[in-house]
Amino acid sequence: MVTSSAVANELAGLFVPIGVAGAVIAVICAVIALVALARGSEGVVGGAIAAWIVGAMLSAAAGFAHNWIPALVAGAALVVALTAGGIVRAILVRRPVREPKPITEAVAATPTKPVTAEAPRQPAFEVPRAAFEAGASAAHS
Repeated sequence: MVTSSAVANELAGLFVPIGVAGAVIAVICAVIALVALARGSEGVVGGAIAAWIVGAMLSAAAGFAHNWIPALVAGAALVVALTAGGIVRAILVRRPVREPKPITEAVAATPTKPVTAEAPRQPAFEVPRAAFEAGASAAHS
């Protein structure tokens, strides 16, 4: 009979690489969240954090092998990214905005007369009257 701890020990070799891959995914998503937060793209921040959650859950798989470093790295990456992104955003918002240069020359627009074509109204498809008369006489014969 195989106990659950023996199965966990056998699977430890699989859980650690999954945890490390999850931590890498979480760190990449945290960096994306940092850049998006600094630029003010709230939608991208939300998407990056949603993907970070998946990476953090994968990094917790290494915990089954008693290796919690990937999960700690994933958590610390998000905390650092959100803090640094907020600080960078605050600095960028305080930066003075350049005033646009005033336009010195204005081009005067010459008013034009509206063009209206007075075309005679016709039906879209016109059949000659002779065709109707020829068809009517052939049908009655």
